[in-house]
Amino acid sequence: MSLPEIVSREQWRVAREELLAKEKAVTRARDALNAERRRLPMVEVDKEYVFESGDGKATLLDLFEGRLQLVVHHFMFAPDWDAGCRSCSAFLDQVGHLAHLRARGTTFAVVSRAPYTKILPFKARMGWTMPWYSSYGSDFNRDFDVTLEHEGESLERPGLSCFLRDGERVFHTYSTYERGLDGLGSTNGFLDLTALGRQEEWEEPKGRASSLGAPAGSDRIRYHDEYEE
Repeated sequence: MSLPEIVSREQWRVAREELLAKEKAVTRARDALNAERRRLPMVEVDKEYVFESGDGKATLLDLFEGRLQLVVHHFMFAPDWDAGCRSCSAFLDQVGHLAHLRARGTTFAVVSRAPYTKILPFKARMGWTMPWYSSYGSDFNRDFDVTLEHEGESLERPGLSCFLRDGERVFHTYSTYERGLDGLGSTNGFLDLTALGRQEEWEEPKGRASSLGAPAGSDRIRYHDEYEE
């Protein structure tokens, strides 16, 4: 196994400061990229989709649970599979407490193409509590490019899509796939993909930090058992 070079503490400090300058440059570049993502146009979702969960049938608007934004994890679980994708399962295992997303008006939900009768026992086995819906029988997975047709065969790929609502109108704002999910799982990571972002005053474009009519961004953070809906 190849290990890092052994140096003195002072040599390490010099090397670390050089790397820190590059890390800060990446952070500034990431902030600029996030701002550009928030400036993306959005498209209205006027097609009716029907999902199934433990509470029965649901529409895409229902998945918001009354909040302004919705982040959907497209979990690979085809109708003929006996269990969900291992990589997608590892991804869900690292998702943090959803109360922090919900406090910023954002709902996180999982959607798979498998029938809910297959999803339910697997969800119980994994010990997950986040909302999970079946899109079985609808075009949702195909319309959002996570079920692809290749030489007469349906192929699944992981992805994540963000939606924003204005009253009862639903808009698609962003999607990413496969390697685009690398590094995600934290509250800020998900919010950075949404149209409203972290809702911090320093974010561009201006005017979205007060979208919930409450103190912006980090001023809203509480212990996860202290939030009120």
